[in-house]
Amino acid sequence: MINFVEELRWRGMIHDVMPGTEELMLKEMVTAYVGIDPTADSLHIGHLVGVMMLRHLQRCGHRPVVLVGGATGMIGDPSGKSQERNLLDEPTLRHNQECLKNQLAHFLDFASEIPNKALMVNNYDWMKEFSFLGFIRDVGKHITVNYMMAKDSVKKRLSGDGEGMSFTEFTYQLVQGYDFLQLYREHNCKLQMGGSDQWGNITTGTELIRRIAGGEAYALTCPLITKADGGKFGKTEQGNIWLDPERTTPYQFYQFWINVSDADASRYIRIFTLRDRQEIEALEAEHAQAPHLRLLQKALAHDLTCDVHSEADYNSAVEASEILFGKGTTETLRRLDEKTLLSVFDGVPRFNVAPAVLSDGCNVLDLLATHTTIFPSKGEARRTMKDGGVMINREKVTEETVITTQNILNNRYLLAQRGKKNYYLVVVADE
Repeated sequence: MINFVEELRWRGMIHDVMPGTEELMLKEMVTAYVGIDPTADSLHIGHLVGVMMLRHLQRCGHRPVVLVGGATGMIGDPSGKSQERNLLDEPTLRHNQECLKNQLAHFLDFASEIPNKALMVNNYDWMKEFSFLGFIRDVGKHITVNYMMAKDSVKKRLSGDGEGMSFTEFTYQLVQGYDFLQLYREHNCKLQMGGSDQWGNITTGTELIRRIAGGEAYALTCPLITKADGGKFGKTEQGNIWLDPERTTPYQFYQFWINVSDADASRYIRIFTLRDRQEIEALEAEHAQAPHLRLLQKALAHDLTCDVHSEADYNSAVEASEILFGKGTTETLRRLDEKTLLSVFDGVPRFNVAPAVLSDGCNVLDLLATHTTIFPSKGEARRTMKDGGVMINREKVTEETVITTQNILNNRYLLAQRGKKNYYLVVVADE
């Protein structure tokens, strides 16, 4: 059996671990869980640390449990938040749960008949049976208010400048603690894992197990991931980086990882890939010799894009990236689906032309200087063309070139290029 705690330790994935955890996991197959908030129908890369903890757990011979917080999603965890959040109804939560399981199946084995097959549960399934009086009688009486008030997540909210904390949020740690007790009883689950901000909630669970079931349970947390410059991990100007290709295209996903800093790449490749220590250290040494080749970032982007999406999506993302550096061909461009094309050229100037303009063929000078203002005049367009500086769909054009509907990409677009770095999208559509 691989030493799970040591595996996380060298990867920089341990913030706190309860004494005795490592010894227990070397002695027996341990069932452990991570809670995931089902407030969206997709995971984002902020969830990946917890997912990778479960992935390593299963690879080390232990049993991973994903707890979808259907009930706690109706309350809202106060940890790390200054405001209360919107609550969801049951049909939305059930839909989100199914979507999350499909994504998690890329990382965890739910299907094989192995002893440590992954399991997904929803805490709404047991919490919905509780009445308020039943919960405060059977669970609440075992934990003192003094104990709950001492938690950092509570103290920060009560002493901060926000709106304080509702009773609903205050009881969150009891609900999460009861989840641990339930999983301990039903599945002999002895370990809960999460981010370092979850330590207080997790230890409330170990305390409930000790007081109500007379059992012993353990806690392990990982550091909250940040960027080397102190910025928030996984956030861009467009918002979260999602695993759902409808929310974040594979190209955008790939771009996020290929563009991380060297310092971040060195940490992230340990956390988010399955590469072993020897391979990573060799890659770091190679990267140090030629940082401009971005070997760490390329390895990181490859592994994650293939894990979350597919090898084909990865290859498409690489091809799409090369277009911007002048390496892509017309064929490369034609292979791009519309979403990827728009992702690659997000923010470039756009011009609309009616389909009728191209129906009988349109001289390229008219297209560039009359129907659009890519060039201010035909004369300037001619001069640039003579130097080979104008391309349509990655092919050089001359003043005799005629553009027709056959040139259109994805039934809708033409890509014009002026010089090496100036791109324009011509959208062929009725306004």
